[in-house]
Amino acid sequence: MPAGYWVEYGGSFEQLISASQRLAVVVPVTLLLIFALLFWAFGSARDASIVFSGVPLALTGGVLALAVRGIPLSISAGVGFIALSGVAVLNGLVMISFIRHLREQGRSLDVAVREGALGRLRPVLMTALVASLGFVPMAFNVGAGSEVQRPLATVVIGGIVSSTLLTLLVLPVLYCWLHRKD
Repeated sequence: MPAGYWVEYGGSFEQLISASQRLAVVVPVTLLLIFALLFWAFGSARDASIVFSGVPLALTGGVLALAVRGIPLSISAGVGFIALSGVAVLNGLVMISFIRHLREQGRSLDVAVREGALGRLRPVLMTALVASLGFVPMAFNVGAGSEVQRPLATVVIGGIVSSTLLTLLVLPVLYCWLHRKD
């Protein structure tokens, strides 16, 4: 570029850059807050970590859903990842809290995990079903504003599906593995 000239972006592109920078701060802070609340709820970093492991599993489902639908990662998808983190943690919280309750009643680890996983199957599935079905109209919207709604809903639906399956299968195994020495 000749001397005295410069490039300055404005309008929508400037807003995109600003929103991306805010998300780069908000997402890690949100994840730290979620972990802190889990630690506060359980009083155990081990159990908080077990429940928090559902977040990366959910994020994987959200990314895969975006890829399958051919939707690029956007700011609204980033907001969807934040919402998804909360739902993924909720499912794990329900299950691990019940397993801990069974352990406090004197059940062995294997029995508590098996009964906890089976006893919380319906609540976990219902929570996931309600949350994901609520986003279906947004995911397939083609009207005004759909370019914002579709990525958000796609991330949440895909992440909830993967998170629910993995909560029902992986969390009990992790709990057994990390509490085997207790």
